Amino acid sequence: MGSLRVLGAARSLRQDDSVLKQTVRPGTAKRMLKFSRPYAGLLSIFLLVVIVDAVAGVASPFVYKDIINNGILKQNVPLIIKLAVLAGALGAFDATLGLAQSYLAAKVGSRIVLLLRTKLFDHIQKMPLAFFTRTQTGALVTRLNTDVSGARTAFTDILSNVVGNLISVALVFGAMFLLSWRITLAAMVLIPLFLFPARWWGRKLQKITRESYDLRAAMNSLMVERFNVAGAQLAKLFGRAQDENREFATKAARVSDITVTQAVYGRLFFMALMLMAYFATALVYGWGGALAAMHILDVGTVVALAALLGRVYGPLAGLSNIQVSLMTALVSFDRVFEVLDLAPMIQEKSNAVAIPRGPARIAFDHVSFRYPTAADVSLASLESIAVPDKLPEKTVLRDVSFVAEPGELVALVGPSGAGKTTITQLVPRLYDVQSGSVAIDGIDVRDATLESLHQRIGTVTQEAHLFHDTIRANLLYAKPDATEEELNEALRAAQISTLVESLPKGLDTLVGERGYRFSGGEKQRLAIARLLLKAPEIVILDEATAHLDSESEAAIQKAFQEALRGRTSLVIAHRLSTILEADRILVVQDGTIVDRGTHAELLERGGLYADLYRRQFANAEVKASASPG
Repeated sequence: MGSLRVLGAARSLRQDDSVLKQTVRPGTAKRMLKFSRPYAGLLSIFLLVVIVDAVAGVASPFVYKDIINNGILKQNVPLIIKLAVLAGALGAFDATLGLAQSYLAAKVGSRIVLLLRTKLFDHIQKMPLAFFTRTQTGALVTRLNTDVSGARTAFTDILSNVVGNLISVALVFGAMFLLSWRITLAAMVLIPLFLFPARWWGRKLQKITRESYDLRAAMNSLMVERFNVAGAQLAKLFGRAQDENREFATKAARVSDITVTQAVYGRLFFMALMLMAYFATALVYGWGGALAAMHILDVGTVVALAALLGRVYGPLAGLSNIQVSLMTALVSFDRVFEVLDLAPMIQEKSNAVAIPRGPARIAFDHVSFRYPTAADVSLASLESIAVPDKLPEKTVLRDVSFVAEPGELVALVGPSGAGKTTITQLVPRLYDVQSGSVAIDGIDVRDATLESLHQRIGTVTQEAHLFHDTIRANLLYAKPDATEEELNEALRAAQISTLVESLPKGLDTLVGERGYRFSGGEKQRLAIARLLLKAPEIVILDEATAHLDSESEAAIQKAFQEALRGRTSLVIAHRLSTILEADRILVVQDGTIVDRGTHAELLERGGLYADLYRRQFANAEVKASASPG
């Protein structure tokens, strides 16, 4: 157990003391303890084990004392054997208790991590879309993994090192004072000579550890960027494979070099700790031996003092870094708490009502909207995560009013950046309006339950997202209890059943990361099949047919006619067929609706729509009329 305690002290001294420069919000310690409250029973058992282990560790040197004084010196062989067996049993008991300490500390820490991680994941899921548009995915994953795991490690270190070491040091010094207060005071005088070199080596290790983390992060970032589909494709298209290999080899070599340096410094640090312990032991045997020779102390007491001293320097080294251990725990928890304390902008009211099922009517009433700023959705302490604002606040929509009656298909047309997608995002309440209202069947979406809102709306975006899972799992995301026949029917309606049936594993085929195993049109049709399976009352299509060729589009339009019948639809599309079939076309420019009507009415009036039609749709119409059949 002595070596384990020294190793624990070494790990404690490797912790980065730059954490002491950081500040934590008031109340973080109380909240940290609050998370451990459900495990008060396990913590009580842990403290009991620590105390018993410390007592067992102190008892062993007294057994050694009796072996020498009452056994060896008095030539009492039976007593020597009994005490030797007792010493061995105490050693085994001490090792078992040490294992129990590690297990209990790890168990409490792991349960706290599970609680923190699930709460954090649930909270991030509730954050508005603006939060995700402003943050890096890797940064959020780091909060869920690194910071939460850091909280567990720090909490475990506090339990196993700080609490355990405090009890051990107190008991050991108490026992040493009982045996010889003179030698104990002399040993305590040597403590600074032991701790200062330990802290010096610890700072060296901290610097090397930080550099190691940075180098590994750089190497990992290179791998993540190059090993995803888009990165790998870019490297191949530009013929940079050899350059990439050289860059990776350089980074990997630096990681290898720092690993060797880290191992050498770690071993030197361990040797320094052990060397000082040896010096202290030599002092005990030298001075204690002289006192024993003068019959001031007995030989057994000298051996007992040496054994006790061997058990105190490791815990002392760990306690010398107690401030860093405590601050590491507080900072790790505080970084998690600051995300948990960031209230989601989109929240369900306590008296929210469910939107009833049935034909849906959408009404925009004098809606004005601007996207949230960093101050609205981000944190000052997350500047490395959030993309800083470079532009002043801008109103994206101004006084937008329109109605989509049940079963109507309303098309949104306009130049890029006009606000078409923003209008569709307000219906499922991905954002809240600043003024005016968006209502479904007369119920303001801000007054509706989020569950009923999401159940009634289905969306196919321009860039269809598929999870890295099977086709079946991606479809069941819309309707988890769907039958095999319902899955096949949705695929047939989306005109992609033939492709799926031709695959060796059919519905159980993996789609690949972000669906890269399929073409853009195939991904779109799988996304449409997912929407058809959900069968919502409101359908939002954001340029959903943009990736389809003419033949595929013709088939999918036929499926849409059946699937959208009786459903209210908002469609953003550049395809002529969708525009022609719309019950109403809204022409959007600079965040306002500048014109509205049917295709024929808008063409007759001229203006922006007629101009867009001549520039974008005339050629498509000519090709369609010239094609056979």
